[in-house]
Amino acid sequence: MNYKKLASLLLAGWCLTVLASLGWNTKHTQQEHLHFLQDTARLIFDHVILVREWNANHGGVYVPITESSPPNQYLEIENREIVVDDKLTLTMINPAYMTRQIAELATQSNGIQLHITSLNPIRPSNKPSTQERVALLEFEAGDSEEFSRLLADKNGYRFFYMAPLLTTQACLRCHEKQGYVEGDLRGGISVTIPDIHPAPIQGIIIGHCVIGVIGILVILTLAQKLSESYEKVRQQSIIDVLTGIPNRRHFIDRLATEYRRASRNSTPLTLLITDIDHFKQYNDSLGHLEGDQCIVIVAKTVKASLQRGGDLCARYGGEEFIVILPNTDTAGGEKVARRIQKNIAALEIEHPDTPIGEHITLSIGLATDYRDYPSQYNLIKRADEALYRCKQLGRNCIESNGHDNTDNSKS
Repeated sequence: MNYKKLASLLLAGWCLTVLASLGWNTKHTQQEHLHFLQDTARLIFDHVILVREWNANHGGVYVPITESSPPNQYLEIENREIVVDDKLTLTMINPAYMTRQIAELATQSNGIQLHITSLNPIRPSNKPSTQERVALLEFEAGDSEEFSRLLADKNGYRFFYMAPLLTTQACLRCHEKQGYVEGDLRGGISVTIPDIHPAPIQGIIIGHCVIGVIGILVILTLAQKLSESYEKVRQQSIIDVLTGIPNRRHFIDRLATEYRRASRNSTPLTLLITDIDHFKQYNDSLGHLEGDQCIVIVAKTVKASLQRGGDLCARYGGEEFIVILPNTDTAGGEKVARRIQKNIAALEIEHPDTPIGEHITLSIGLATDYRDYPSQYNLIKRADEALYRCKQLGRNCIESNGHDNTDNSKS
């Protein structure tokens, strides 16, 4: 199983999921933030309308004339000013004048801008801005009851909201002579709110980055542990538990690979099968624990006798070991076999019940394929037959069953 590919797919899937979640949450948060600003602006607008309605229902209100509340020169009605005495003169504040004064207070206190306007204003200061003109045209066309936008300037973001200003019965006292009837559109009031608390997009991004990194680390950790577990299981499936060298299963797979390579390149392939002589008697005399220890020592010695990285030593079964020697002819195989026997003899492992001598010895059967490649199983069979002849000849010897007449040893 390709765990790197699996981990890559999981990582890609996780990153796409995090990005999708980030996109959705960012969009949702921005929309909710805009809805919040819109609701706030609408609430301010509704409060202004209520105050205007109160003013209109009372036919306007009178306040003392001051520097901040001079007479409204655009208000053409009788009794615009009322002289109370030498020190007090009152002037009428109609809904429009009250709206402008409320707007001045709102701007000074919290930066909220209120503006009453129309397409044909009487007062020049009520001339609509570009945004307000667009909204008023939409109101006149009947396409929208309200208009909102998020605007940006050098001071940051501002939320612009505007709703139509309709003529009520109380308004006709001043505006009937201008041709208005109840329900007519007279203009609009805009509310501009500074976006001093923007949507927490940065926090969402940081949160998703943290979650994304944690997920990536978890996936990488799990993939690493899974890969290590798989490698451990794989090693257990191809490594002999007792000796630590490849087992018979791995040998079969490796021999098939080497056999195809030798056949394709027309190079010799040699196989050695070794057997510990009279090992049953060794077990019977010293016990299976000593026998296992002997097998481990012999396995390590046979493996250490191979001088090339491409050579393979595997446990074939019981006390038998098998060696694959790629690109090696019969002469080269015999050279390796003699080296193995020599190294085993140098161990001087005592064998108390053997007719050959006092120490452990090996019988080795050898087979080589060159030019003719029937099958890898045929090669195993011929090596096994050579080992059988060793046993018939008294053991502790080397017998070859090669099919080549070359002399190009590579070992």
